[in-house]
Amino acid sequence: MRDEEDPPQRNDLFVPKRKSKSSIWDYFGYKKEDVDQKEVLCMECRKVVATKHGNTTNLSDHLKRHHKALYDEYKVKSGCQPKQTNICDAFASVTPYQKGSQRQKEITDAITFHIAKDMLPLNTVAKEGFKKMIQTLDRRYVIPSRTYFSQVAIKELYETCKSKIKSELSHVEYYATTTDLWSSRTTEPYISLTVHFITEDFELKSRCLQTAFFPESHTAENIAEALREAVTAWGLDETLQVCITTDNAANMVKAADLNKWTRLQCFGHRLHLAVENAVKRDGRIDRAVGVCKKLVSHFSHSWKASDALAKVQKELNLPSHCLISECQTRWGSRQMMISRILEQQQALTQVLSADKKLRHLIPTWQDIDVLESISKSLGPMLDFTDALSGDEYVSVSFVKPVLQLFNTSLLEMREEDTDLTKHIKKKMLDYLNEKYEDDDTQKLLDMASFLDPRFKMDFISADKKTQVKARVASQMMECQEKSSCSTDVEPNVTSAPQAKKAKKSLGSFFKQSETAPKGDSSLTLKDALEAELNTYLLTPPIDKEEDPLAWWKVHKLSFPRLARLARKYLCIPATSSPSERLFSTSGNIVTCQRTCLKPAKVDRLVFLAKNLE
Repeated sequence: MRDEEDPPQRNDLFVPKRKSKSSIWDYFGYKKEDVDQKEVLCMECRKVVATKHGNTTNLSDHLKRHHKALYDEYKVKSGCQPKQTNICDAFASVTPYQKGSQRQKEITDAITFHIAKDMLPLNTVAKEGFKKMIQTLDRRYVIPSRTYFSQVAIKELYETCKSKIKSELSHVEYYATTTDLWSSRTTEPYISLTVHFITEDFELKSRCLQTAFFPESHTAENIAEALREAVTAWGLDETLQVCITTDNAANMVKAADLNKWTRLQCFGHRLHLAVENAVKRDGRIDRAVGVCKKLVSHFSHSWKASDALAKVQKELNLPSHCLISECQTRWGSRQMMISRILEQQQALTQVLSADKKLRHLIPTWQDIDVLESISKSLGPMLDFTDALSGDEYVSVSFVKPVLQLFNTSLLEMREEDTDLTKHIKKKMLDYLNEKYEDDDTQKLLDMASFLDPRFKMDFISADKKTQVKARVASQMMECQEKSSCSTDVEPNVTSAPQAKKAKKSLGSFFKQSETAPKGDSSLTLKDALEAELNTYLLTPPIDKEEDPLAWWKVHKLSFPRLARLARKYLCIPATSSPSERLFSTSGNIVTCQRTCLKPAKVDRLVFLAKNLE
């Protein structure tokens, strides 16, 4: 601190600037020997400060940088007022938002949505980087605690989203579901349930209903009861459920039978079992696939080997692709592994030949023949599982055409096929045809194919066309009777002031005559149904890549009863992938750092991640 008697002592050593009036010179001066006053010195630190022609800017800057207390004293002496604050500084100095303010709530809701939708851990809000970002975006906003988001914000968002979906489901006429079982990283068992339906505007909707903790024994009885409770909890009528799509586990099959629900087997799971059935217990295949796995393992665990492979790929002008590992539960991953080995065969051989210890990993010509036979038989079907696993477009109507395509084209025996290729194709075809010959499954697939304007009767066998047409007509009649019953219920009419009687027009007399009985009305309805059905069949089919729901949206007035049936059957997923995706989402939430999450909270977070829009 500056002492009160310092200035006189310092002034004894310095002389002031001649003819100066600025108070800045109370802190600067010249030595007595400096008669020409050329070197300005700071009285506090004795340093020389450069200044020209009486300019005092450098002098005030020196005080500001080196002697803050003296600078503040100088500002008071000189009577300088602080500069006007800019808008940002003005807002920054204002008090924070009140807790109940609209802006505070909007930002908090946005952060809650961000955490739930993007599956972020709740401690994100307590991290310094996140806080810095929020403060930069809005300095007046104060982030609530992690506990608030965990105990209040997430729960409120869950209840809001749940109420919205319940309201949406209350208007659903028909729906389909999928379910599956899964265990988390902490081995906690969960059961999932998704619902799928088509709105009146022919939009296909999918909703996650639950990823519920399921500690009971996974018996068919327990699964059946859990599914019934879940459907009831969401206010869904079991009689309006068209179908449930599950994998082919025995407990799932029996659970659907116990509930008396129509069940469709997951096409992806069934195709996986068909492939496994075709390649099992064959020594040649086991050896060739084993060699592939060893190759992948070697290049995955050795940086030098993978680097050498990359260099050889450039030399040979091969694609710079890495090798692919096999996943036991995905047959397509094995096919991709084999295809990549065949693609990089020349490069792999060159890299492995350079080291005598690794030459045993080089596939023999017999192994290559086996791998080519497998790839030729399975390769063409690789895309079908993914194509039928979507939940944003109609997929069930494709199952029957795909099965026929397998029989007539993709898995058809050819002269150039090797014995192994023919063997694989035959076993796959026999397996798929056997599993899909079930009468209930065929009826369901026939209805779905018929109601898709891309296919109609094209993939229905000639001896079944009459039966399918009769079944469609019968269900059209049921839809008509159901709608008639709903319109017969008279609404409650409250007494209202009697309006002035309007004068009858000439057209009103003809309107009254139309409502009078006209003989056999049932015959008229039957004729109308038949006419609607025949007109639909005579309508040219649309392109196979067009959206059938877009077609039905345009033609729903022309075919009102068939349109209702289309909404009933085309909402069915061909695979149980929607439920499996819930478990992928769950895996992104229950990470290694979040293994202590309670099952109820996991259910909420998965629900929000899948349903928030």
